[in-house]
Amino acid sequence: MNKNEITIVTADDHPMLLKGLNDELLSNGYNIIGQASNGIQALEVILKLQPQIAFLDIDMPILTGFEVIKMAREKGAKTKFIILSFHKESYYIVQAKTFQIDGYLLKEDTFFEIEHCINEVLNGHIYFSKSIDEQPINLATEELKRLKLLTLSESKILKLIAQEISNQDIADSLSLSIRTIEKHRSNIIDKLNLKKENNTLTNWALVNRSIILSQ
Repeated sequence: MNKNEITIVTADDHPMLLKGLNDELLSNGYNIIGQASNGIQALEVILKLQPQIAFLDIDMPILTGFEVIKMAREKGAKTKFIILSFHKESYYIVQAKTFQIDGYLLKEDTFFEIEHCINEVLNGHIYFSKSIDEQPINLATEELKRLKLLTLSESKILKLIAQEISNQDIADSLSLSIRTIEKHRSNIIDKLNLKKENNTLTNWALVNRSIILSQ
């Protein structure tokens, strides 16, 4: 496929960064058919134009890049999504893997790497920036594996914990005893390999809320 046949949408709330990305893509022969400066604009443009590729920042107003991807896919978009961010921490990598994002690049990456990522995702591969250490990628993979160890009941309880619902209210909503909920919590802690301390599970669930609720 020729570069000028690849349709692209870009979204970033920093005007200079957005312009820089667009200038690089255009000067290298790519076809930018739309751009956006916030999440809701990005979602609207993607759904309307159905680009082959969308470059999204994570930290955008109204909707984050991850939320845009989730909602666009729920609406049936076939776009390949590439995150372009400053974040390289494992928390963000876990989210990227959770949402099965096609590509994840850092804003420090060269245009050569951006082009390589475009080619990889168009060929059906998942691509993470070479600038990201293997450790957070491996950690993200392990965390997702541990979440998949949870039973249906444990997953349901973990989602309620992530929504800051108390043990008593969880027990009432599921018609279970407090003792049963506490047993489930203990099993979840073991499976997630968390420290057995007060509020460990609650704190972990709040930090990872978006990942848990997307499961």
